[in-house]
Amino acid sequence: MKVEQNISRLTYLMDLFKMSIGDLLAILNKESKAKTPITKEDVMTSQVKVSLLKKIDKIFNKGLHFYLDPKAPRKSKESSIFFRKEEFNSDLNIGAKKIVNQFEDFKIALSAIAKLAELNIGRKLPVYNISQSPLLVANEVRGILYPNFDSNLRGFLKALIAKLADHNILVFEFVETWNKKEKANIDGFFLTPNVIVLKRQQRSFRREIFTLAHELGHFLLNEEEIESLDYQGLAPRNISRVERWCNDFAYYFLIGSYRDELENLSPSSPDNDYHYDLIESISKQTHLSKLALYTRLLFLNKISAENYTKIKRDEEDRYQKRLEEDERIRELEKAKGEKQRGSPPRPIKSPLLISTIQNAFYGGVINEYEVAKRLNIKPEKVAEYIQ
Repeated sequence: MKVEQNISRLTYLMDLFKMSIGDLLAILNKESKAKTPITKEDVMTSQVKVSLLKKIDKIFNKGLHFYLDPKAPRKSKESSIFFRKEEFNSDLNIGAKKIVNQFEDFKIALSAIAKLAELNIGRKLPVYNISQSPLLVANEVRGILYPNFDSNLRGFLKALIAKLADHNILVFEFVETWNKKEKANIDGFFLTPNVIVLKRQQRSFRREIFTLAHELGHFLLNEEEIESLDYQGLAPRNISRVERWCNDFAYYFLIGSYRDELENLSPSSPDNDYHYDLIESISKQTHLSKLALYTRLLFLNKISAENYTKIKRDEEDRYQKRLEEDERIRELEKAKGEKQRGSPPRPIKSPLLISTIQNAFYGGVINEYEVAKRLNIKPEKVAEYIQ
């Protein structure tokens, strides 16, 4: 069976994803089990097989209706960060591009819903600039946005997301299942005017907390970015001034008053066990990783490069062993034919998202189906949010 597709819409998606027809065919043929390779003529035609269109949409996740719409899409800077910006700090894979596109579409839809409901969910805080001290900005913003401290990592992350929501900063989490073929190779990103998206870090909420603080830095500078962070080392090698500013801001924002205690330490060495107990204590009180704190000591010339390298290697080995153990367990379960235990974790929902959807429903802008769709919940759960 064939349908009439609007080729300009497929071309638009290839431009959006920075993908040539050769790239598209390579992906399609890699996934296809057909004996005959898929060709350009099969794809770039107004009459396309439904089965092939479904394969194409597995790459872009737009829904079949997107390709059948006779209206040509408008390629503009307003429609996507991929049209606003040519280069990013990370070499984005298809998984990352799909995630970014998904949340851009959601951002546009939510903005329209808010406008119809006469809600103001726009930016509240001023825009700072890179010439300002990240320490001074962090101290100023910390008084506004830092929540009550929670020793539970997930609890703190949830509280920080809620605090940002109070000031119209909308934070989303996305969760990738363990068996997803191509996971997004990013930790997070910032989209103007006020959207931050985080990848759920199953093994390290500290990494996710630091990513949120780093992307908050991008929000404050109004500098869009999509990236994978050097969370473990936070080393300044070959990074832009914006990235260095956002790393410094995140550090100062999270460490707060413990900064003086760290900076007043005597040089760290084997003689004082590298101040390990104190570093561990500060880590627990700030949710900065121990390695991030040792990296700051390196910047302050309070630990030698040799000793820092040893500590960094030990910390990375521990982290890698945890990942390998997780992978070993998954492989054993797969070999035994067992299903992955438990259901995927649920993303944290920003109170700003919930209140926007609730008010739009009460104002008659959206129905219960849209509430379920926008909050990504089952229809039977809708009553928990709108009563």
